[in-house]
Amino acid sequence: MLRPQSRFAQPVAGDLAVSCISVSPEHTNAHVFEIFGRHRELNSLPVLEQGRPIGLINRTLFLSQISKPFHKELFDKKSCIAFMDKEPLVVDALTPIEQLALMTVESGEKALADGFMVTADGVFKGLGYGLELMRVIAEQQAERNRHIMQSIDYASVIQRSTLSVSAAALERRLADACLVWEPRDTVGGDFYQFQDYEDGWFAAVADCTGHGVPGAFLTLIAQSALRQALDRHGPRDPARLMAEVSVTVKASLGQLDGANTASNDGLDAAFLWFDAASGRLSYAGARTPLLLQEPGQTGVEVIDADRLGLGYADTPADATWTCKQVELRPGTVLLACTDGLIDQIGGAKSIAFGKRRLREAMVRHRDLPMRDLGEALMRDLAAYQGAQLRRDDLTLFGFRLH
Repeated sequence: MLRPQSRFAQPVAGDLAVSCISVSPEHTNAHVFEIFGRHRELNSLPVLEQGRPIGLINRTLFLSQISKPFHKELFDKKSCIAFMDKEPLVVDALTPIEQLALMTVESGEKALADGFMVTADGVFKGLGYGLELMRVIAEQQAERNRHIMQSIDYASVIQRSTLSVSAAALERRLADACLVWEPRDTVGGDFYQFQDYEDGWFAAVADCTGHGVPGAFLTLIAQSALRQALDRHGPRDPARLMAEVSVTVKASLGQLDGANTASNDGLDAAFLWFDAASGRLSYAGARTPLLLQEPGQTGVEVIDADRLGLGYADTPADATWTCKQVELRPGTVLLACTDGLIDQIGGAKSIAFGKRRLREAMVRHRDLPMRDLGEALMRDLAAYQGAQLRRDDLTLFGFRLH
């Protein structure tokens, strides 16, 4: 080895260089045959001229050629360059491992089978082997994955901490409510927000573009935009808040000029303001409807959302959303969820769970307390999903008015 490899050093080709026997053009094929006979572990034999590599002799190919009829008599006393590979992979000792891996792939199978010749200032220092290169690459990738997962795991702690403030406020204000937040991966692109006020409460359920790390980054932008809008305008006009959030997200992502942007990201959402004195709910929806079940109803009513997302490049900067007023009677159940629930594939036909099944499940479980109702809905979804993989992040918010 050329150098000890510390845990902090980035591995280079020299770390894989192993000292080995070599020959020069003056050596005959008989000499090479004798070396391979004495060193059965030797797979390749470097050929050097004045210390510099000029070729590589593969053991299997050499022995197969020299064992052909009359070849030993013809080639025994000739120079060993007759059977050497004249274009082996030669790399400098300081070549980074990742670059070496690319060079090895470009050289083809022979570099993995025969090995590669490592030099320092042009002088041969040792032979590197494909198997060892693969081992180092695998260890390097595993270490990177470990660091990435540690970072993502801690990002999950941060994301859950930011959401826990809203969850605590919801628990304090609403005695009969359910809240489910399940990212598809360790972190997710869904978020919720709940804020308590003297005269009512505000709630938001949002689904940002993507999932995993990209989705989680976008939730930070969208949550910040929503907090700014609430500070500026208050919670009582959900449609106005949507317009404000949309413009802020577009600006943050450089999507104000929709025709000249590399991205087209945003969010779907439901924003709710409940006025405690009147029992009236103000709702604005961006591709996220509400499900309403009133006392005595045999079915579930769908309150449709506007078919326009927030912040996307193709969403006009002056876009507006509709604010709908809903009079709620005691005993009314209201539910909002992201499309991770209704779009989940499952069942015998591998189709989406859908709004119809969700409405039917709400009817089946209508007499349960909301926390139990939420858990029952998730059990129904899990049974329907079966062995299918989770497709998206999922957020579910619901409450019963008392």
